[in-house]
Amino acid sequence: MNILALDVATHCGWCMDKQLYGVWDLSPKRDESKGMRLFRFKAKLNEIAKEVKLDAIVFERPAGFHKNALIVEAEIVGVLKLWCEENKIEYRAYSAGEIKKFATGCGNCSKDLMVEAAQDKLGMIGDDDNEADAMWLWQLAKKDLEG
Repeated sequence: MNILALDVATHCGWCMDKQLYGVWDLSPKRDESKGMRLFRFKAKLNEIAKEVKLDAIVFERPAGFHKNALIVEAEIVGVLKLWCEENKIEYRAYSAGEIKKFATGCGNCSKDLMVEAAQDKLGMIGDDDNEADAMWLWQLAKKDLEG
């Protein structure tokens, strides 16, 4: 089963398997509208879909206290759901607490602990918390969706 895991944000963590993960920088450039991040996100989805037949996309459900970040995440999720519906790809959201509990046993652990766990248990190279979240989300989805 080909699953794409996404930690939706302007710096969008993604993971396709234990060796294939990274971060997409969707930041608007100088003299661009903020909506350009949505075009960049959709282009990334199209790029992956050309290379791999996706069976499902899983993502971290937006939540938190930072109003502007929540708005951005909600916009990206809206584009994601529409894209999935148009391309007949199943999708599922997981809460940050579910992902953290799966990764560390603690549903409210720090970003640093998520990164450390990904480095130690998953062999993640680097120290980006967006990548770590996407890698753990991919692991959770594989377990959850494939049994």
